[in-house]
Amino acid sequence: IKMDIKLLLSSIQNTSLSFDVTGLSLNSSTLQKGDLFVALQGEQKHGSEFINHAIDNGCIGVLVDGKDIECSVPSIRIDNLRSYLPKLAQNLYPEAKNIKLIAVTGTNGKTSVSHFISQLLNALNIKNEVIGTLGLSHIDKKTINTTPDIFTIYSALQDYIDQGVEIAIIEASSHALIQGRLEGLSFIQGIFTNLTQDHLDYHKTMKNYQEAKGKLFNKSFTKKAIINRDDENHSYFLDISSAIETETFSIDDLSYFKSNEQGFICQLNSFVFELPLIGSFNLSNAMAAYKSVKSLGYDDDTLIPKLAELSPPPGRMQKLAKKNIWIDYAHTPDALLNAVITLQDHYPDYRIRLVFGCGGDRDKTKRQIMGKIASENAHSIVITNDNPRSEEPEKIIDDILAGIKVENDFQVILDRKKAIISAVTTLDENEVLLIAGKGHETTQTIGSQILPFSDIEVALNALI
Repeated sequence: IKMDIKLLLSSIQNTSLSFDVTGLSLNSSTLQKGDLFVALQGEQKHGSEFINHAIDNGCIGVLVDGKDIECSVPSIRIDNLRSYLPKLAQNLYPEAKNIKLIAVTGTNGKTSVSHFISQLLNALNIKNEVIGTLGLSHIDKKTINTTPDIFTIYSALQDYIDQGVEIAIIEASSHALIQGRLEGLSFIQGIFTNLTQDHLDYHKTMKNYQEAKGKLFNKSFTKKAIINRDDENHSYFLDISSAIETETFSIDDLSYFKSNEQGFICQLNSFVFELPLIGSFNLSNAMAAYKSVKSLGYDDDTLIPKLAELSPPPGRMQKLAKKNIWIDYAHTPDALLNAVITLQDHYPDYRIRLVFGCGGDRDKTKRQIMGKIASENAHSIVITNDNPRSEEPEKIIDDILAGIKVENDFQVILDRKKAIISAVTTLDENEVLLIAGKGHETTQTIGSQILPFSDIEVALNALI
């Protein structure tokens, strides 16, 4: 891609400057040589503070939100610059809108549903890609957010078109929907999984959080809504989706299911099959993926046998070899409860040991709730660091401990590596271990440091 700045800014602002732009970037750290750096006013800092860093990384010019800046590359002031991001993205990446898009939103299940849809499409020989928590496969890059910024998404979609990708599945976070990271795109499906407490540090109230998720189900945005009718909020999402085509899914769509240590034996319509996933939430996630792909025009004879081939994404109720050790991304009260109950259901004769913590600089109200869930549902508990960020780890632990009963079998090991090693190496034959909170993540943020860290690697090394 190469576009003159005059053409890029057409319908936005006239400029006498002339130079070629090969990309757009909001992040000075990930910016590529030849990119135009877009410096916005953020919640805490203005992007102009990072212009020199962007120049060092090879930016060709700068668009600056609401202020005049002198620097060693061409700079253009544009007032209310944030409102023009969709237009900039559409101008530089015009083919992005030509790919079929599916969006998945909800507190939990976005990653699993997205990857189950992708696995089903792969089995049907439909070339597809997923944009979300586990990163962007086309550039082998992990994303900082569940949903990347608008320029990263448009650039990825443009690349996908060139690669012959037919469908892209995007995890749509509430932050992304509020902040307009998906503006200008059109979705053939919007899928709602569930709504439980999370991100109240940002949204403040559950009503605001619900409304943020609801932004996906607008007739100018999404052609079809696929709603989980098992969730208590489903009527709200059906109501706001009334102007578009709607379908629902439910675990009750299965006429029969029974758990075992490998997953479930299920009956769907006239088909009996084994679903190799544990947890009733994965029954729900699998039904969401089934309904999504069936809505694309596939029949049960073709589709249902493929459900027996599904596998969990990395860090989503992922079983490690040798012992009954499970890694899960559960970092909300609902997700943690579901993960523990899942192990109780599939391993009824085993004791449950739980290792978990809570992230710093995030919703503090959920910490005591998660402590209470652990206290009431796990047989033994190891409380440790998650990503404490700028908060004192001990303060986070104290918040969790407020929900723990004194008579519980629990211990505090602040060092997450030591906590995991201790839990793994002392695990009895009649115990199942759940290591919750970070799942697929490969770093840990302590203070201002982002350190290499993987729950999966630490646990596997402890088994050697």
